[in-house]
Amino acid sequence: MILEPLFGLSLLLNVALDMQIPPADDSSAWMQMSMHQKNAALLPLVRQATECIVQKVLADPRYNADLRPTEINDLIVGSMMSCVRPVRAMIDAHDRMYGRGSGETFLLGPYLDVLPAAVVGQVKAKARER
Repeated sequence: MILEPLFGLSLLLNVALDMQIPPADDSSAWMQMSMHQKNAALLPLVRQATECIVQKVLADPRYNADLRPTEINDLIVGSMMSCVRPVRAMIDAHDRMYGRGSGETFLLGPYLDVLPAAVVGQVKAKARER
């Protein structure tokens, strides 16, 4: 399963970049944003993280169009360290907008729920373009 390796990886992400999340400030502009505005602001970071993972999966010599889901998951996990900056940016932005710790919860929950299908779909589309 993809969850366990990525949980461990999320801990490494915290150490790898040693980034501190600024304390919440009620006067910050993002606190005034609606849920829709926050989601719209987060979407480009989600896309950047996903695009990085897709590019790394496509570049992996183990990739072929007939891989099983567990094999795709292995390639996704293998790509994460190369994509640490966009993934970390997504986590940090989520933390700033929705509260400390929410970014990791987002990564390990909703993001990972859809990531394998998103990667498979985008990889197949990009492979056809080649």
